[in-house]
Amino acid sequence: MRLKNIFLFISLLLLASCQDKKPLVVAKKAEVNGGLFLPDGFSALVVADSVGSCRHLAVNNNGDIYVKLRVDTGTSGNLALRDTTNDGKADILQRFGDYPNDGIFATEMRIHKGYLYFSSEKVVYRQKLSPDKLIPEGKPEVIVVDPYPIRWHNSKSLAFDNLGGMYVTFSAPTNACEDERFASNDPNAIVKGEYPCSQLDILGGIWRFDENKLNQPLAEGKRFATGIRSVVAISWNEEDNSLYAVQHGRDYLNSHAPQYFSPWQNAVLPAEEFIKIKEGDNYGWPYTYYDPFKHKKMVAPEYGGNGKKEAKGYVNPILGLPAHWAPNDLLFYKGNQFPARYKKGAFIAFHGSINRAPYYQGGYIVAFVPFENGKPVDQWEVFADGFAGVDIIVNMKDAKYRPMGLSEGPDGSLYVSDSKKGKIWRILFKADPTKFGVAQLAAMEKRKSRSYIRIPNEKTDKVVLR
Repeated sequence: MRLKNIFLFISLLLLASCQDKKPLVVAKKAEVNGGLFLPDGFSALVVADSVGSCRHLAVNNNGDIYVKLRVDTGTSGNLALRDTTNDGKADILQRFGDYPNDGIFATEMRIHKGYLYFSSEKVVYRQKLSPDKLIPEGKPEVIVVDPYPIRWHNSKSLAFDNLGGMYVTFSAPTNACEDERFASNDPNAIVKGEYPCSQLDILGGIWRFDENKLNQPLAEGKRFATGIRSVVAISWNEEDNSLYAVQHGRDYLNSHAPQYFSPWQNAVLPAEEFIKIKEGDNYGWPYTYYDPFKHKKMVAPEYGGNGKKEAKGYVNPILGLPAHWAPNDLLFYKGNQFPARYKKGAFIAFHGSINRAPYYQGGYIVAFVPFENGKPVDQWEVFADGFAGVDIIVNMKDAKYRPMGLSEGPDGSLYVSDSKKGKIWRILFKADPTKFGVAQLAAMEKRKSRSYIRIPNEKTDKVVLR
């Protein structure tokens, strides 16, 4: 009888359990490295999850972070972040600015000689930083004023030569200085370019200004280099005291000259150009483009090119990079935290393509270009991947994040900003740097087989039009 009662009791418990059973709640798995794929030995912390659409960022020597927000209304276009608990996450986020936000391509944020320099679309500003204060004091000082209306490719990216010179990008608003007066209703007609291109008189280059002089108009600056379509990624390399940039190559070879360029060529040409800039250099825009397969400057179809005519007399890039990937920041690594092979090399944030039709979009990574004997090796590496969050990117909106800005922290960490939601990662290396080598690099090299990184195959890859 006692045994029977025990079985009855257990049966009642099981029945009650079934009647009151609730769905099992499984804890959400923590996102490793903030969703990023990195070489073994590296890890990533999410400093801030979503500060809002933003562009470049700068990290001060005390760890404070300053971010350029992508806003076109109001007067507080900057964001300051501070970690007061030492857990790697920003717990103070404060907007500031006191200047008119004039466009969504407001981009730059740099710290130089105790000042915070930043730019709207039309103006370069600076504010004095105080060692014990998060927010810079005083009203922003106006350094350079763009006299022209808001336009496409209007980012004002900056670099400093440590001799009082500040370099400012004034990119051209067109693809190839197209002249609409020669437009044709024939879909197979070759689009013509204005010759000579009047935009080169006032844009399409990099100007040098005095970093300490206030209210400088464009006319007071000195044109340092010309023939540059669009540059957002620009940096001074202290190793050889030279100016470097990564140029956005032109688009629409197929649609502008369908007789000479196939849809596949439209997707893989021309290169994004990693350039070393000397005073007086001419990089050939809009009359040329760079073919990374031929390793040559070619005559643009708007000016008589057919994909075979080589352009002479212009400066070649130091490295051709994949087409349409939108290089939006450039950083030469100076720290000691990462393995020695990264020192003096270049990190490039590829924002990702929006028009690599008719194939899948490409880019959406942070790449690394090693330097040897002061020159880049003829290759690039995948350093940080996973921003897109998907395997196939048909349209830009499919990507979860787009890497935008780069900054080096005081301890040698690498900070990366995302332009869509404003996520900020801090990438660290905590392993034994002497054991970092071929195996770790090989694992990242395999990621080049992904649809948004590899060169599309003209014969086997699916053509996507949405």
